[in-house]
Amino acid sequence: MSVVIQPEAPPLRVDEGGAIRVGNTRVLFDLVVHAFQRGDSPEQIVEAYDTLKLEDVYGAITYYLRNRRTVDEYLTRRDREAVELRAKIEARQGPAMAELRQRLLARRAEGDST
Repeated sequence: MSVVIQPEAPPLRVDEGGAIRVGNTRVLFDLVVHAFQRGDSPEQIVEAYDTLKLEDVYGAITYYLRNRRTVDEYLTRRDREAVELRAKIEARQGPAMAELRQRLLARRAEGDST
């Protein structure tokens, strides 16, 4: 009996906002790649995002490994967009909210040091 090998598309899809999602979930491809880059195994990633299927995580990682340059460019663009969006939101919130944020961050840092 011979095995027939069929090519498969990666378990990735682009949503209406242009973000790449893994499988039939809302989990961002970005999150899976960043977790893998941190050293998380596919099994650990599935534990962290329980809507993911193990085979989809392996497929997403395989796609990343075969297309690093393209994926790294995508991730860089997404990171830049996130910084820009955060700046817009903070600008709309005004100085009072920025001051509150700084106080909360300082309080959290104090709690981390004790």
